[in-house]
Amino acid sequence: MLKISGLEAAIQAVTVLRDVTLELPSGIMAGLIGRNGAGKTSLMRSIMGLLPPRRGSVEFNGVDLAKVPSHGRTRAGIGYMPEDRRLIPALTTEENILLPVWAMNGSGSEERLKKVYEQIPELVAMGERKALQLSGGQQKLVALGRALMCGTRLLLLDEPFEGVAPALAQRISDVIAGLRQEGMSILISESDLQHSARMLDRVFRIERGEVTQQGTNTIAKSQGDQS
Repeated sequence: MLKISGLEAAIQAVTVLRDVTLELPSGIMAGLIGRNGAGKTSLMRSIMGLLPPRRGSVEFNGVDLAKVPSHGRTRAGIGYMPEDRRLIPALTTEENILLPVWAMNGSGSEERLKKVYEQIPELVAMGERKALQLSGGQQKLVALGRALMCGTRLLLLDEPFEGVAPALAQRISDVIAGLRQEGMSILISESDLQHSARMLDRVFRIERGEVTQQGTNTIAKSQGDQS
């Protein structure tokens, strides 16, 4: 589904991605693991078209995303949850969740919102609360719900557990694990495998903007062999 080949990108004069090559098939959940500053966010921003590449390519279902504007990637079924959430404080939870659909002038928002509420029931009670009134963990849930509004085929989740209390981190982990049944491809960035080790099918390790290791998640595989 997602194929990245020889991707390089820079922020001003600083190279942040170096010859990144990886593939994420349909229905696979993968982890992008690396320290702070390793290039995880830069890679996700490049996939979304927010950081233009210097060279290389990003393909989604055989379509070269270089020819697709950022909003077009959302229309293609790609949902993005940024590390810093990027909610609009003055809008309610429900308004923040619906924002991508409004921006695209899309139809079917009520049906999709109902689906999101089924996946994350906590959002219903928070629906009329302003984003400014929510805790950091609650804001992460809202950002995840917003990503799900348009992320029907591929989800990019940038540090979804970062800065979240343990109970809410576990809840977010449960929600993401439940998405496996939806048949979506999911790429999760983390500094380590603390929260997602047993969910992932594959692991990509990134250092200094370069994917240095990729392969089957042996932790998840061993769990499956034991069950």
